[in-house]
Amino acid sequence: LCRVPFDPKKVEKASSVEKQLSSYKAPCRGCSKKVTLAKMRSHISSCAKVQEQMANCPKFVPVVPTSQPIPSNIPNRSTFVCPYCGARNLDQQELVKHCMENHRNDPNKVVCPVCSAMPWGDPSYKSANFLQHLLHRHKFSYDTFVDYNIDEEAALQAALALSLSEN
Repeated sequence: LCRVPFDPKKVEKASSVEKQLSSYKAPCRGCSKKVTLAKMRSHISSCAKVQEQMANCPKFVPVVPTSQPIPSNIPNRSTFVCPYCGARNLDQQELVKHCMENHRNDPNKVVCPVCSAMPWGDPSYKSANFLQHLLHRHKFSYDTFVDYNIDEEAALQAALALSLSEN
């Protein structure tokens, strides 16, 4: 998976694709009027026949009710709260960027929200230099490398078995 941060300010328009969308026509699925592909979304959102078809569509209902309860005790390891100012919904990269831009000179000792979300994390341990900790310890997402459903011994055995099978 690409782990490059997405920056909407650096998006370039694909003029060749825009030109193609403006030159091709297709029939509307409701009224059959031929519309350029560039204007199709706009047309469909205002087409009375499409709106009528949408109103008559059955709403999504699961085929079979699930026997699995909706988990409520799974810790959130995707987004974090800034320990300095409380900014919410920051992924690891955003947390690093946010702290570098806004809290570079903050001398306060704080708990790392990434570490405290991990099974091995200590929610009371305060990093003496949180920014250096972030930069050195959180350059990657743990989800790529860690199976949270097995204990440390099983993880070690799996790593050893994989290592032996690769050699």
